[in-house]
Amino acid sequence: MHRSVIVIFLSMLLLVPLWSNAQRRGKKKEEILPPESSNPPRLVVGIVVDQMRYDYLTRFWEDYGDGGFKRLVKEGFHCKNHHFNYAPTSTGPGHASVYTGTSPAVHGIIGNDWYDKATDAEVYVVDDEKYNSLGTTSDAGKMSPHRMLTTTITDQNRLHTQMRGKTIAVALKDRGAILPGGHTANAAYWFEGGATGNWITSTYYMEALPQWVRDFNASGAVEAYKKPWETVKPITEYQESGPDANTYEGKFAGEANTTFPHDLPTLWEANGQFNMLRSTAYGNTMTTDFTLAALENEALGVDAITDFLTISYSSTDYVGHMFGVNAVEVQDTYLRLDQDLERLLTALDTRVGAGQYTVFLTSDHGAIHVPSFLKAQKIPAGYLDFEKLREDFTAFLKYQYGTTDIVKTISNYQVFLDRKVIDNLDMDLDDVQEEIAMEILGYEGMDKVFTGFQLWQNNYTRSSGIPYIIQQGWHQKRSGDVVFVQKPGFIAYPDTGSTHGSPMVYDTHVPLIFYGNGIQQGETASRTEIPDIAPTLAVLLGTAFPNGTTGTPIEAVLK
Repeated sequence: MHRSVIVIFLSMLLLVPLWSNAQRRGKKKEEILPPESSNPPRLVVGIVVDQMRYDYLTRFWEDYGDGGFKRLVKEGFHCKNHHFNYAPTSTGPGHASVYTGTSPAVHGIIGNDWYDKATDAEVYVVDDEKYNSLGTTSDAGKMSPHRMLTTTITDQNRLHTQMRGKTIAVALKDRGAILPGGHTANAAYWFEGGATGNWITSTYYMEALPQWVRDFNASGAVEAYKKPWETVKPITEYQESGPDANTYEGKFAGEANTTFPHDLPTLWEANGQFNMLRSTAYGNTMTTDFTLAALENEALGVDAITDFLTISYSSTDYVGHMFGVNAVEVQDTYLRLDQDLERLLTALDTRVGAGQYTVFLTSDHGAIHVPSFLKAQKIPAGYLDFEKLREDFTAFLKYQYGTTDIVKTISNYQVFLDRKVIDNLDMDLDDVQEEIAMEILGYEGMDKVFTGFQLWQNNYTRSSGIPYIIQQGWHQKRSGDVVFVQKPGFIAYPDTGSTHGSPMVYDTHVPLIFYGNGIQQGETASRTEIPDIAPTLAVLLGTAFPNGTTGTPIEAVLK
């Protein structure tokens, strides 16, 4: 053998052990994990409690059991200073903002209903004539999310998983299901009420109602709640609320007084039949029943690909509107909701697995105490007389401009001007806006007024307070020319029951709790805002942020 060949051969033999050792050492190297969680949740459950003031968490704390609200707070991460950063604080904008990570200024959902400049008509947030109803012969299913301009975290999860991760959305209200589900939901279901009591959907999502939903509608599960509404605890224990008999609460049609029990079977026909259940604590329990059926039949959270289940508990809003913040009915509704949350968490433990799912709970807005109650406690409060406002405003328009045609409409505390009329009268738009703003500011019950020119030209920051909140709710293409804000404690509403919609703290301060997979245990009193929820979830899941995101991930929440 040639000497050079022998040298090469011996060299290779000497290198074999070195290469082998390097291989063995390489096996010991720690695997590089992706930047997102190495054990992402199998299921994310988003819970929005409609019209839940923050202090409902603390006020009823001692009456809650250990497995609902208390479990979420004690084992999860509790944000105590959580706020909406915009107005109007209402259901449509609230649900959209929670899931898009931004405010109406970006996602475009500026109310539950609003005047649409393009069509010169009032529109409902999710109505859509292009689609048909499933589960009903009425038009209650002709709905879609088409007016929401941006993606949601539920959309981003679907895109991230190549549409393999499911999204199922449930609520009594159509908008409470449709907006959280986003543009790509596999299904959104809502409750029709009326004579049928069916859970329904839209052909936007599917061509036929799944068999399990048809079976649920035929099962009699909803009919079981056609029974008297009694308090879940002895009424003498409801010390965190006002007297059961008072003048600040509304009544069901046909009731002689506002006190428990509420005899639903007797009042059934006069109150819209199954619609009546919305305004009782039973509405939330019905929602939980249907949600648990969806969890099982849609096989959510059964594999490593993250699914989303969005739930909106709407009855808390209906009950609050009818009876008011301080009512025994509100307290009973929350105590029963606490039991429903325990039932939900127990089912998640069983079906998905403890530690395999993530939950967040928040609200779409707060609520004001009944102003007549506040006045009785010597707290400044009152009611706006919109009829008087319209009369005075009409007289002003005729005197100032010689016509009322200069105004298209007043909608959601906003004045919409007719730009063509203003041009024909050879007036400057910003001058007209300012003149109208100054007029409205002088009316009884008004606190602040903003013009579209102001909101377009200025960049208000969080420290600005009310101007910042108004600007975040003002969409350049969809909102009005003048926005007016009532005094704290003042509402345009009947003199019984609660409402919401303002930029005041009683409407903006709501709970936020994260729980489960990937979530730190703890709490913070630092300010967080509604648009922070979606980007926090995006970081947890490793997805892209929703495409209109303006919020910031809450770092303290995440492990």
